[in-house]
Amino acid sequence: MAQQAGQRALPQSKEALLKSYTKRLKDDIKSMTDNYTEIIKLAKLEEENSQMWKSTQSEQDNYEMQVRAANMVRAGESLMKLVADLKQFLILNDFPTVNESILYNTNMFNNNIQDCDNKLNALRTDISADLYELEEEYYNSQYK
Repeated sequence: MAQQAGQRALPQSKEALLKSYTKRLKDDIKSMTDNYTEIIKLAKLEEENSQMWKSTQSEQDNYEMQVRAANMVRAGESLMKLVADLKQFLILNDFPTVNESILYNTNMFNNNIQDCDNKLNALRTDISADLYELEEEYYNSQYK
């Protein structure tokens, strides 16, 4: 697996996991192509003299085609599972994107905190001034 310059080497477990994904991909594609090739070979008509042989061979070919078609479906489902596994691997191991998202959210929340603090300080100043005026009014009106 080629590594770009500047990237750190993947840990051994991730490297092994990616190799297993590659092997699964190759095996499933080979299974699909081999089974498809064999189904095409079974479609050939061969001339034989015995009617009994044709009937028996037809049943055997039909069964083999069903088995090979089922193998192709299994390989297709395995490929779809491989795609899901690759997506999960990317989501769980894409640390630069996760870190960028965390940093963005942290900055956004810090800005919200700063805005709330500024608004609370302004509100405290306003309430303090209003309270001072109310106290002045109260004490001036009580002694007169």
